[in-house]
Amino acid sequence: MPSPNRTLLIEGTIEELADELALYIDDLRQKQNVEGAIQPEVNSLLQEKKIEDALKKLVGASLILNSAPEKEIISAYNLLIYIVRQAPSPGMFLSRICTYLSKPISSSPANGAGLALAILSTVFNTVAPDDDSRFHIFMTILSVIKASTNFETLKPQLKNLDTWMEDWELDEEDQRRLYLELSEAAQSAGEVLTSYEYLLRALRTIPADDIAGDEARKLSLRALKAALNHPTHFDFQDLTSLDTIQALREPEPQFYQLLEIFTSDTLEELNDFKDENEGWLEKQGLDKDALNRKMRLLTLTTLAAHASSTRSLPYANIAKALMVPVEEVELWVIDVIRAGLVEGKLSQLNQQFLIHRSTYRVFGDNQWREVSSRLEMWRTSLQGVLQVIRQEKENFEQQRGHEERAIESKMNGMGDVDRRGGGGFKQRQQRAVEVDE
Repeated sequence: MPSPNRTLLIEGTIEELADELALYIDDLRQKQNVEGAIQPEVNSLLQEKKIEDALKKLVGASLILNSAPEKEIISAYNLLIYIVRQAPSPGMFLSRICTYLSKPISSSPANGAGLALAILSTVFNTVAPDDDSRFHIFMTILSVIKASTNFETLKPQLKNLDTWMEDWELDEEDQRRLYLELSEAAQSAGEVLTSYEYLLRALRTIPADDIAGDEARKLSLRALKAALNHPTHFDFQDLTSLDTIQALREPEPQFYQLLEIFTSDTLEELNDFKDENEGWLEKQGLDKDALNRKMRLLTLTTLAAHASSTRSLPYANIAKALMVPVEEVELWVIDVIRAGLVEGKLSQLNQQFLIHRSTYRVFGDNQWREVSSRLEMWRTSLQGVLQVIRQEKENFEQQRGHEERAIESKMNGMGDVDRRGGGGFKQRQQRAVEVDE
């Protein structure tokens, strides 16, 4: 996989190495009964110093390297890469090599994809970071990964993607191509969330003038279906914020209505939609059971958010909204907690769900007003607490002042007693001395 840049070094002049590779290719051609040897012509062109023409002939015949013995394929391609890197314009040859590597490696059906990726990584890493050909090499890597469902090998390198794209200075169309290829590669490997993320990135590259176009519509529907079908995707504001999704309102009213239902409505509205559009969900490839389950979790989330004042939900209310028996309520509450939509605990004794934290599915004017109301309540409460603290501080300071004055007064009284008592003792002592004399 792509990694820090490295240099490929092979001993020998370009003429010697090209002649050696031409002989190797001729040997493969002979073993496979392919007529025509290229070595004489390549050698002649090299002697005439027609390096570029010699490389064209050499690269043009190099597809046969895909049938070389498995142990020799990487070495043979590395030699070819090194040779073309010596050309004044290696990009024209590297693109042809990438095309070859995107084709099956017939000598190793089991390990062909791994061999191709290893060679393509070498090609990628020997090209300068800001070279435009790097983008095309990377696209070939993605096509091989998509065909081999080997996305796991690429994931560690995706942290560098934004930097690479800046270096390549891609326009919006090429960015979209890249994101879509990544999305499809991730999808082929079962990385559904990653695929969805890159699909959204692709949608964001569509210019404002094209949001109602056919490509935008197809990609938007693809993203919407992916979000609806995914069992753990609950926040649909990542879709509603896209202009391309908003553009579906008129050409795809049913899809847009379904999106609105999953954004802010409940199970009751979903059931009404299904009644009005019987059989439509199945025709669109949407899993009705999965949608029902997701909507029940979202409905319970809405109930919890609306119960912010009481912080509790009776089992009966939950059962009614979810259209399930009361006996199943606890299972649904456990599921919604596991999904991270609500936090709380069950009170089986009181048949209530005690809510610790709830999530608003849509944060609009009503939610802002509620936040404002709560902040005002907290401000009033804190002002009361602050007033109590100030009063207690004043009381403490007054009490401390009284105590200090009392101690000072007491100390002053003891000083007077000491002065009087000490003088009398000295006088008595003096009188006693006088009597003795």
